[in-house]
Amino acid sequence: MNILKLLEGRVIKALIAAGAPEDTPTMVRPSARAGFGDYQCNAVMAAAKKMGIPPRELAQKVIDNLDLDGIAGNVEIAGPGFINIHLAPQWLGNMLQTAIKDPRAGVAEADNKLTVVVDYSAPNVAKEMHVGHLRSTIIGDAIARTLEFLGHKVIRQNHLGDWGTQFGMLITHLEQLQKESPDALSMELSDLETFYRASKKHFDENADFAIRARNYVVRLQAGDEYCLKLWKKLVDITLSHNQEVYDRLNVSLTPSDVMGESAYNDSLPTIIKQLDEKGLLSEDNGAKVVFLNEFKNKDGDPMGVIVEKSGGGFLYTTTDLAAINHRCHNLKADRVLYYVDARQGQHFEQVFTIVRKAGFATDHASLEHHAFGMMLGKDGKPFKTRAGTTIKLTNLLDEAQERASALITSKSGSLSEEQKANVIRAVAIGSVKYADLSKHRTSDYIFDWDNMLAFEGNTAPYLLYAYTRVMSIFRKAGIRESDLNGDIIIENDAERELSLQLGRFSETIEYVAKEGLPHQLCAYLYEISGAFMKFYEACPVNREGVSEELRTSRLQICALTARTLKLGLDLLGIETVEQM
Repeated sequence: MNILKLLEGRVIKALIAAGAPEDTPTMVRPSARAGFGDYQCNAVMAAAKKMGIPPRELAQKVIDNLDLDGIAGNVEIAGPGFINIHLAPQWLGNMLQTAIKDPRAGVAEADNKLTVVVDYSAPNVAKEMHVGHLRSTIIGDAIARTLEFLGHKVIRQNHLGDWGTQFGMLITHLEQLQKESPDALSMELSDLETFYRASKKHFDENADFAIRARNYVVRLQAGDEYCLKLWKKLVDITLSHNQEVYDRLNVSLTPSDVMGESAYNDSLPTIIKQLDEKGLLSEDNGAKVVFLNEFKNKDGDPMGVIVEKSGGGFLYTTTDLAAINHRCHNLKADRVLYYVDARQGQHFEQVFTIVRKAGFATDHASLEHHAFGMMLGKDGKPFKTRAGTTIKLTNLLDEAQERASALITSKSGSLSEEQKANVIRAVAIGSVKYADLSKHRTSDYIFDWDNMLAFEGNTAPYLLYAYTRVMSIFRKAGIRESDLNGDIIIENDAERELSLQLGRFSETIEYVAKEGLPHQLCAYLYEISGAFMKFYEACPVNREGVSEELRTSRLQICALTARTLKLGLDLLGIETVEQM
């Protein structure tokens, strides 16, 4: 049950019946402060102004027409015309009982199921993934999981950087190593950064190497089988490296989701031809350019977007145009989401403008750049090693593992070695992911080991601990969740607060899927955990003297809390453990 959606439906009917314009927004929100109801309608003041009547008069008319029998225990006017809605405890309890019996914790699939393409991660061939790939990878994956949970058809697209002039030097170096030193080849390919740097060094310092490299670029782009074979080897090695990182991060991307730049090569001439036929192309110093009146340079002239270089080569923009054409017309996308950092904002605005003019995007398709900020060190600068180099993701995860191991070993002496290993992995990976996902997507954030591994505050260890604490109640009770039955009794404030939060799971999930903001799910799970801790202290479950009826009721609330936390963390790609 989506409480917010239910109330919005009832409120809009009441507003219209009270004489408000039909396009009046309902403005129903969870109340921010205790004592002002569980939900609040803030639509009356603006509607009353349009109608020319006092807000409290309209508010009373809305309440008179508001059908919340059995749902709300009390509906009242506050201040100049706010409507406070207090949910009835029995209705809230019945709603929770329905959710408890549902493996999805009461979250229904979307009524209108869409095809959604999610473009995320996008590392480069012959380079190892680094911290700069982390945000795109884990934010994109969380949203892909959430959309899928709601029943949408999600098509993951890993837009691998697998094409370009740099492949001349890379395949030349690969060829040279294969001939001269197979051992050195094996060693370098186990560390792609070493391989890439060695290739670049040869290209910069060896004229003969550079000549061969440029020749191989031409042959590769012409479809030469020998060059393509070497190129494919580099791609496969990179994909293998990347998949190890994805698996370790518990990210759902697989090799079948890769749709690299090279996949669009054959369609690029057609893209140029269609732009020309639409009258969008101009020539500027031999290059083919699309000038956009919507974007001005510093002189106030239309900005030009180059789609084909004077020498005949295509650009990243051209590939993006072809990708949108494919996603809209072949994959039939209703939404195309790009998880790419905020610095690419103007690029995507220009690409989206061009595809609309050229007809590469279907009219109904929503093209969305879900930009994100940067990961910063404690000095406020981009997060790097002390030497100033980019941090490899594998090294970051290794350090997370080491730090989590020291932390858990000092706190969990009763766990078996297997249990301890599982907890260390969950805390290590979960902490890195949650520290990122819990921040607003568009904000920069400071990467801080001490904060992310803390067992207090809005962190993965705190949420994981909250989950294990719920599970410990069931171990102590000696009862399985499936054996629970009976009414849910909501008697005190702690029970009510936790029950209300549990009832908001569905509206939270739908908001996250719509806006692409996983920090909202993190904030919700943190609120659930906090509400449960208060419930745990105020509402004994297994204590002697608690009636069987009340014990069963509270165990059911505990069961729904555990399921909600587990489902929510799973949507974020974070693994839970039963004990810590």
